[in-house]
Amino acid sequence: MPTALITGATAGIGAAFARRLAKDGLDLVLVARDEQRLAETAETLGKQFGVEVEVLRADLAEDAGIALVEDRLRAGVDLLVNNAGFGNRGTYLDVPVEDELRMLKVHCEAVLRLTSAVLPGMRERGKGAIINVASVAAFFARGTYSASKAWVVSFTEGIAQDLGEPDISVLALCPGFVRTEFHERARMETSKVPDAFWLNADDVVATALRDLKRGVRVSVPDVRYKALVGVAKFIPKNLSGRLSSRTGRRYD
Repeated sequence: MPTALITGATAGIGAAFARRLAKDGLDLVLVARDEQRLAETAETLGKQFGVEVEVLRADLAEDAGIALVEDRLRAGVDLLVNNAGFGNRGTYLDVPVEDELRMLKVHCEAVLRLTSAVLPGMRERGKGAIINVASVAAFFARGTYSASKAWVVSFTEGIAQDLGEPDISVLALCPGFVRTEFHERARMETSKVPDAFWLNADDVVATALRDLKRGVRVSVPDVRYKALVGVAKFIPKNLSGRLSSRTGRRYD
């Protein structure tokens, strides 16, 4: 039975991946920090879809947490979903350096290390897939969060090019605003975001898996966000950053 490992698997996009992949018949390895939510999610998915669900409690902002997941990946999985992430409250100059470093640890170092841990086994078996969850923010100048997600996109494109193996698929998923716990946890005020720009997590996952099968390397769900990303290429970075901030991301 194919197995997928998902980080940040108990909420938002990660939970949507877990539901969809379990429905598709994949066994799961769920990674998150909250042991109780992990247990509840595993029990629910196991009963509903009849798949095996393993849980790993790990904080990917800590070396020990990353190492724990690295060890499990070296044992072999068929799909890795690097989804764990968070946003900091405030703009760059307002955020303590320690918090920024934790973000980079989760968004960049963990993604690098987990990808490096899983790829040798995939190459040996001659098949596998990796989805790195970035953000449409990667295409706009919005501080450390955007910078870290831009790194995820560039890293994903780079390793896909370096691999050059058609049976190992690598995709960067770049959603826009998705109705999850993400914004609440970061204490983001999103009342200015038009309803039309909110995406459903299950739809985002469906798009990602469809694009993965098609060999797409950068997936931007929804035609509206595709259009925004296309326009952003022709707008100066300082202007696009101001527009992004004004449209939807204020902080309490």
